[in-house]
Amino acid sequence: MTITLAKWTVADYHQMIEAEILKDRRVELLKGEIVEMAPEGEPHAYCSDEAGEYLAKLLGDRAKVRQAKPITLPNDSEPEPDLAIVQRLGREYRSHHPYPENIFWIVEYANSSLMTDLDIKTKIYAEVNIPEYWVVNLKGLQLMMFRHPKKGEYLSKQTFTGGIIQPLAFPSIDISVDAILNA
Repeated sequence: MTITLAKWTVADYHQMIEAEILKDRRVELLKGEIVEMAPEGEPHAYCSDEAGEYLAKLLGDRAKVRQAKPITLPNDSEPEPDLAIVQRLGREYRSHHPYPENIFWIVEYANSSLMTDLDIKTKIYAEVNIPEYWVVNLKGLQLMMFRHPKKGEYLSKQTFTGGIIQPLAFPSIDISVDAILNA
């Protein structure tokens, strides 16, 4: 017996949200599938919140740091990354979530969701050419940096446990890995 899953578009997903079908459920759309999000434990909530505030102060008016808000991708995905560093477009985000061309980089904090963030989301973000994607492994206290998407894969992967890094979008900005890890 072959099982075929029903795939959803972003438009379908928005209709479900408007109709309150998904009310009170922590879900996101990934490659046309509605996926339950893992509960956010204390380390996850604390670390992502602190890092978001740190990046917002560091970047100032250069970019906006959106915390746990949706982004809309053309591969039938609407994930809610822990941090999305995006262009400041004023009221434009009132009519749509950031698109790939609005996104400088994405940060996901992972405890129980590490495999999803490393496997599924890495491919989703690379496929739509998000230039940079960081995964913070809360158990291993590591920042994994993915860069240079090509044909649905990131060509570069580096792992950091400390030090200073510069994002591709703002090479003159020094970011403390310790501040991102909140170790």
